[in-house]
Amino acid sequence: MNLLDNILLQANAGSVSGMSGMLMIVAMIVIFYFFMIRPQSKKQKELKRQREAMQVGDKVVTAGGIHGKIRELKDTTIVIEVAPNVSIKVDRNSVYPFVEETPKAKK
Repeated sequence: MNLLDNILLQANAGSVSGMSGMLMIVAMIVIFYFFMIRPQSKKQKELKRQREAMQVGDKVVTAGGIHGKIRELKDTTIVIEVAPNVSIKVDRNSVYPFVEETPKAKK
């Protein structure tokens, strides 16, 4: 009887540590979601909202770093004036709204 009790106690201890390991994995998935996935999806939604709000005359920057003003908006493309009488046509998904930074005060 003593041997059987010993085996049953070890089996119960193994299930508790297995449950603990499973709990750790679930906790890591939850932490990963809140620190990695959720902020990224919020950022993508905000960028999509900004792209939909773009209008003719807005300053923008392309993914390649070209600065210009929007001259024409289409469904999937944007025509950007990069210099007087010089325009380029780019994919709408490669354009970001330009936000000018305020100069930092000297110390």
